[in-house]
Amino acid sequence: MKFELTKHAQKVLDEREIPVEWVERTLSAPELVLPDPDVSTVERHFRRIPEFGGRVLRVAVNTAVEPNRVVSVFFDRRMKGKL
Repeated sequence: MKFELTKHAQKVLDEREIPVEWVERTLSAPELVLPDPDVSTVERHFRRIPEFGGRVLRVAVNTAVEPNRVVSVFFDRRMKGKL
């Protein structure tokens, strides 16, 4: 999947030292995809990251634009044990 990062998403990746490869993996092969409850054009993609203790990475992506735009990335503690 082709995508670009917003300034916010890039800042978060840098601050939290999240490799962009993990974002790519989550977008190309998510374990779960849910619609964002607040923004109809945004999907939330979830994937466990074995290299980070199996924690669940959540990538919020705007699918209404081409290329898709990653708007937020973080490890979602609420998804622990749900995937």
